[in-house]
Amino acid sequence: MMNHRKSVLSAAILACLGVSAQVQAQQAPAQQQEEAAELDRVVVTGIRGSLQQALDTKRNADAFVDAITAEDVGKFPSTNVAEAMTVIPGVTIDRLFGQGEKVSILGTDPALNRTLLNGQTVASADWFIVDQPGRTFNYALLAPEIVGKVEVYKSPEARIDEGSIGGTVIVSTRRPLDLDANTFAGSIGYLYNDRSEEADPQGSLMYSWKNPASTFGVAVSFQTSTENLRRDGVESYGSVSARDYRDGQGGGGSVNNLPPDWSQPPNPDGSQPTLPPSCTGTCAETLENNLDARGPNSLSASFFEQERKRNSFTLSLQARPVERLDLEFNALRVDASYDNLNQSMFAFMGNPWNGLMKMTDVTIEDGVITRGTFANALSVFDVQNRLAEIDTESYDFKAGWDDERWFVSAHVGTTKATGGTSQQVFGEFLNWADYSYDISGAPGRPGSVDFSGANPFSDPSAFRIDGGWGSDPDDPAAWNPGWGGNVVFKPTSDRERYGQVDLGIRLDSPVYLLRFGAKRREHETEQLMGGVSLASVAGYGDAPASLFDPKRVPGNYLDGFDGVSDEMKNRFYIDGWALADYILGGEWLAPWQSMPVPSTFNDPSFAANTFKITEDVDAAYVQADFSFDRLRGNVGLRYVRTESESAGWACIATDVPPPCPADGYAPVSVNKQYDNLLPNLNLVYEATDDLLLRFSAASVIARPNYADMSSYLWLGDQTLTGGGGNPDLEPYEANNFDASAEWYFAENSILSGTVYYKDIDNYILTTTRPETHFNQAQGEETVYQVSRPDNAGTARIKGVAVAFQQSFDNGFGVLANYTYSDGESSTGEPMPYNSENQVNLSPFFEAGAWSARVTYSWRSKYFTNVDRGDELWVRPYESVDASLGYRFNDNFSLTLNAMNLLDEAYHSYATDERLTRGVYRSGRRYTAMLRVNF
Repeated sequence: MMNHRKSVLSAAILACLGVSAQVQAQQAPAQQQEEAAELDRVVVTGIRGSLQQALDTKRNADAFVDAITAEDVGKFPSTNVAEAMTVIPGVTIDRLFGQGEKVSILGTDPALNRTLLNGQTVASADWFIVDQPGRTFNYALLAPEIVGKVEVYKSPEARIDEGSIGGTVIVSTRRPLDLDANTFAGSIGYLYNDRSEEADPQGSLMYSWKNPASTFGVAVSFQTSTENLRRDGVESYGSVSARDYRDGQGGGGSVNNLPPDWSQPPNPDGSQPTLPPSCTGTCAETLENNLDARGPNSLSASFFEQERKRNSFTLSLQARPVERLDLEFNALRVDASYDNLNQSMFAFMGNPWNGLMKMTDVTIEDGVITRGTFANALSVFDVQNRLAEIDTESYDFKAGWDDERWFVSAHVGTTKATGGTSQQVFGEFLNWADYSYDISGAPGRPGSVDFSGANPFSDPSAFRIDGGWGSDPDDPAAWNPGWGGNVVFKPTSDRERYGQVDLGIRLDSPVYLLRFGAKRREHETEQLMGGVSLASVAGYGDAPASLFDPKRVPGNYLDGFDGVSDEMKNRFYIDGWALADYILGGEWLAPWQSMPVPSTFNDPSFAANTFKITEDVDAAYVQADFSFDRLRGNVGLRYVRTESESAGWACIATDVPPPCPADGYAPVSVNKQYDNLLPNLNLVYEATDDLLLRFSAASVIARPNYADMSSYLWLGDQTLTGGGGNPDLEPYEANNFDASAEWYFAENSILSGTVYYKDIDNYILTTTRPETHFNQAQGEETVYQVSRPDNAGTARIKGVAVAFQQSFDNGFGVLANYTYSDGESSTGEPMPYNSENQVNLSPFFEAGAWSARVTYSWRSKYFTNVDRGDELWVRPYESVDASLGYRFNDNFSLTLNAMNLLDEAYHSYATDERLTRGVYRSGRRYTAMLRVNF
């Protein structure tokens, strides 16, 4: 029988990387472990060393595994863990805010993958107010300095937690007994963003100590980072049809259903005279002949600012009081703030009350309304001030006994994250003007707004908060307050407790290791939403934008955006924090008004966005690891029982007209339970010493996003669109098949090809349907087009991944890979986050004291979600990052990093590329970092 397990040197390298004692015990015979312990001072650093360690991990794994390792203690090969993972075939990232935050594996939605810290769940949360709680890990939380190794399991093993269809990412931190005593690593530097033109400090410290007998050790670390981000953009908040312009959506159309003319006295029959149609002749004829054509309902110049601060703390205690017993405690805490200020200035030509009835001219080309002209139509200046944060903590204790014939370990831990928006203060300023929009050059020229008169975008006195209407603003009975904005809170929490036991028995047979284990996870995710609208009164709350220290946007605003009009570039912005003080201080109140109190039950949408999901998972597994001649692998079976409860609020007051009174709500819940048997097989055949053939077959599941399982609902009273959850969702179920060939043709080199196929049942897709709800703006029941998730049928993802890596004798080397992913659903709906083509190319150089690396990534277009009845897609995206390093000696080095060198546009559109939903640029990022290691 040929023993395929790791060489002594490889085992030593893995020990230095912080691979857990349990994993070593499960993967290496006891004799080899003892020999490896004698070589625990072998350390391989730098780019080449890191790549070789990653190849060792891949080659020696029984499953389909790719890895990234740190180049040195405290030096991960990227300032962002997610972005470093793009060199792995089949791994793509989404960069909505310019940085990699969500990871997709083999063409799957990020929510269909799992991320584990040292093999266990780490709670995660999102900061952006429009995000809903899901199962996607936010990689912006993870300081790269604490990471020693990242493994991406593209095929499962029974011993690893279930819950992923694409793959499982295991992030490993370092352990003190694997490091030299008195190991010290630190860094200090600055990060500069050329769009925000801000430079911010970065730093990290790590110290590890162990006693001379190597029976007790402690490692502590601290990392801090700050980044002032600015994101410029051109946006639209939805789309409207030519039919909407013709007929209106409640407030009147430009041809039919004309709005009332309140300047005239009533007709003899009591009806009010109407305004004449604004769209006549060729304009009306064009609409009539293209009623299903769609155009943007608005066109915005967006100015987004954010200060990101993240402090991370880690503690690792490890004790080995006797040779066979290993005790380990790991703690992680992350405190991060994401306060942000968004100021959007836009033409709102699709507004039902002040836009749809104002069209005077239109151009329609191939089903898209590419140009429109409007008389005295609405333009808006929205200012959203948000306090947002994410705090994460994890505590994990493990005890393991490893004997010659058997091992056992026990694991308990807890993790918790809180995040979201603790407070949004939203102020809205209105203006009416004559303007036209043009998107005929999209997508290259996403759109522009031109005013026929004075440019209100450059005049802060031209925008004023809506003060309402009536006969006397000083008489509450004769005045209808306007809508000045709102105050909203939307915090989230995510927590899990877990306990597990694992047992392994070593055998003198081709089946050399039997593993057994059981685990319980108790998970809870909660979202709370509440707020209050601001009822502003003319003369009191109708403040102009000029009151809040207006300034012209920086000179580089909208740089890189082709075809944008001067009116959009030469706009103003205000002190959003001063606006927040004005609103929260009650300076906008009329004498008879009192400060409104935010509450969950002030609005049906707040109550519908307040929910709690509990999920208890019990699992047990058996796994056999075998090795016979040149064939090795494992086979296993995992049994899982999932019990969940989706709790929320529903209106039970049936004897009063809508909206529901605050005391008319009652808690409701939906319970579900399901069982799954998940077999898996991993085979590796060593055709030659350098050629490996792999095969994997497995049944896997992925559970729905937490928000998708809830009863949440949001409604757009103006656009008559909405979205919500579905508590009756079933989990995704899939059969996965993978096969590959890996040729290790030279040292630190590989040529590989992989084919994969995923056959998915119960696939969850968002579909849109008509639903009737109470419309707060119109004061009556209205039909909305509401998008909700459904188990829409089956889906297939199949593809090919090719990878090449080689190190040359002259110091140069290269990594390159290409992935093709073809995804389709039985309903014909696109697969979320599935790019059909992906390319990564990363040449590097390392010789003497110098090192350099460039990484180029490109992915083809991909679908993200359904919003306001439209399919949202992201155009092809490419990025270039580079790094240059110089090592002064064994202790000091300098690294220069450049990220997003192309200042690439993240471009989202609604079904047709000409219908831009949002195109954004976040700037190039540069870091200079001085590192020290002792």
